[in-house]
Amino acid sequence: MSSLKSRNYFAISAIVALVAFGLGIIVGVFGINRCPSSPSVDEDVARQIRDEVKASKIEEYLRYLTEEPHIAGRDVDEKKLVEYIKRNWEDSGLHVEVHPYDVLLSYPNQTDSNLISIIFQNGTEMYKSQPSEKILDDSQISDKVVNPFNAYSATGDVEGHLVYVNYARVDDFIELTRDLGVDPAGHVCISRYGRIFRGSKAMIAQEYGCTGLILYSDPIDYTVPWSGVYPEDWYLPGTGAQRGNLHIVKGDPLTPQYPALPTAWRLYENETQLPVIPVTPIGYDDAVQYLARMGGNKVPDDWKGGLNITYNLGPGFEGELNDTSKIKMHVTTKNERAVAHNIFGYIKGDIEPDRYVLIGSHRDAWVFGAIDPSSSMATLIELARAMGVAVKNGWKPRRTIVFCSWGAEEYGLLGSTEWVEEFQKLLSSRAVAYLNVDSVAVGNYTLNVKSTPNMNELIYESTKFIKTPHPSEIEANRNTMYDTWAFRSSETNDVPPPIPTLGSGSDFTPFVQVTGISSMDCSYTYDESINIRSYPVYHSVYETFDLYKKFVDPDFSISRAVTQMMGEIARRLSDYRILPFNCKDYAAKLWEDKASFADAYKPLLDSHGIDLNEFDYALSNFTSAAEDIHKRIENLDATNEIKLRSINDQLMQLDRAFIDMNGIGERINFRHVIYAPSLHDTYASSAFPGLVDSLFDIEADPEQTKRWREVERQYSILLYHIGSAASTLREVIPVKGYSNY
Repeated sequence: MSSLKSRNYFAISAIVALVAFGLGIIVGVFGINRCPSSPSVDEDVARQIRDEVKASKIEEYLRYLTEEPHIAGRDVDEKKLVEYIKRNWEDSGLHVEVHPYDVLLSYPNQTDSNLISIIFQNGTEMYKSQPSEKILDDSQISDKVVNPFNAYSATGDVEGHLVYVNYARVDDFIELTRDLGVDPAGHVCISRYGRIFRGSKAMIAQEYGCTGLILYSDPIDYTVPWSGVYPEDWYLPGTGAQRGNLHIVKGDPLTPQYPALPTAWRLYENETQLPVIPVTPIGYDDAVQYLARMGGNKVPDDWKGGLNITYNLGPGFEGELNDTSKIKMHVTTKNERAVAHNIFGYIKGDIEPDRYVLIGSHRDAWVFGAIDPSSSMATLIELARAMGVAVKNGWKPRRTIVFCSWGAEEYGLLGSTEWVEEFQKLLSSRAVAYLNVDSVAVGNYTLNVKSTPNMNELIYESTKFIKTPHPSEIEANRNTMYDTWAFRSSETNDVPPPIPTLGSGSDFTPFVQVTGISSMDCSYTYDESINIRSYPVYHSVYETFDLYKKFVDPDFSISRAVTQMMGEIARRLSDYRILPFNCKDYAAKLWEDKASFADAYKPLLDSHGIDLNEFDYALSNFTSAAEDIHKRIENLDATNEIKLRSINDQLMQLDRAFIDMNGIGERINFRHVIYAPSLHDTYASSAFPGLVDSLFDIEADPEQTKRWREVERQYSILLYHIGSAASTLREVIPVKGYSNY
């Protein structure tokens, strides 16, 4: 009897074990392996990487990176810092490569500085601008500081009457000429920085006939009434001047669309799209000397700045200067060829080594560049170290991670653009995503992220794993970076914080616009309610390590949190079996942008017989395809590597389908027909840019037939690409097109 009980016991145990084993298989296949967000490694790796990131190490790297000015093309950036980053990445266990490019750069003449002055009829010059910024503390002392200039400006001396053009936007010039009755042609113009890219200001001023352009930072845009300026606070002092390039076509000016290799065929400089008028920046202490003496009518109220003067339009001066006095520009900026270097550090993937998750920041700065870009470069060095430690402890990421240090970004994204142009065929088939960080902290208030819409969910979920860097937020029971971001964006945690789409202005641009690689860009930012245009000391001599540590991120907790966030996003992209892209979010954003477009243009389009119902049809088709792929993902056996590879390829290739190799209108360097920089501002993102560009100021154009033909063409191109993108998300067989009977 006892032996029978024993046999029954063992039989029952065997049955239970088999059932448990079977359930385990079912759970594995239908649970974890069918979950699109399931990682292939233990969460301990994520925790290990987060915990390994050290604020003290980021501070150490930043201090070194900002010891000296490191403008592109000169020894500090191209030798000293290249070797420093290369050595650190190799010490972290990464395989490192350096790629040089021979590009056109631009520098001021240090012995014959750019100057602005007022010249009397007898030739006497008065009120000369300062050739360099005033040194306000020892941290700015260096013989390598270049004087304020705008790269790629035309060289020469220009004299003329002065005209104030507000922010030098197209709308400003339209108002100036049509409503205010001032023709700027033949005059020197003065514009305040802000609102649009400085290169766009130069090209617009040139198109309206200005013979020269003076740029200055008005205190209304870079200071606040309740605080002092640097060194008492981080706001811009009156001698501060913003350096920056004027190049609107991104990449090396001499080799558009092709890499600047030794074998490259190059344009002559007079064949490029660089400005043909002199342009130079000054501080507002100098600007007030000219603006306070201008004649003409008073400016509109919304054109007034923060100087304690009466803002007049010009042209010319009044009072003791009278009509015979003119403004004089003396610009000696010269272009020259130089070599810029990109540095790459690789952590090779274990299962899919030919799939690349790229993380990048540029390295070059106009002066010390503590915020832009050295804060970001310091975090990349630290993230590489933290991930290197995880690899040494046994972590094997599924896909390859590539750390990128770009050269000559400040000159118009030269390093990243040349590399993408050289390897665009390879990247088009292998790159998963590009994560950009240009300035880790331009403020200390909350997170700011821009991305292609399919990455939004990934970003939200990753920030929920990162502790907020603000102790006061923890006291308010907002414990994560996401909580702080959501609350400070809308004062509620119930609404996801906004994630705008990408325009241009940093190294994500060629990835999105040349090859259609899904991308994101992030930084910590200031409270926008203070109404400044950018962080105040942007591109000035005052952007030092001391300023960053004193006013921006004293304990480097924000820098650490952003580093952890980038690491978590990169880890998910490199480790998850199914790529964490959400195509339904892309569809929702397209509907949102279409509604905004219709609000702005539907009556005008209706009056010319253009039916937006076709737009709705295209978006419905895309939405259906997005829903279809996510249904298939829910039922996918993620242990089947062939099916897994197939679905990941579809997810990865989505943004490629929005690339038009002919470019957007006449802008051959921008190819993404859904999101691209605005026509008149390369910083801002525009939805459906080709169609929107074709409608700009169309009613005032006398060539109505020609313009409306272009609108119809751009509408057709847009609908085609939305349909094409939908087809890439569908099941491999059948292939569903625009019409399917």
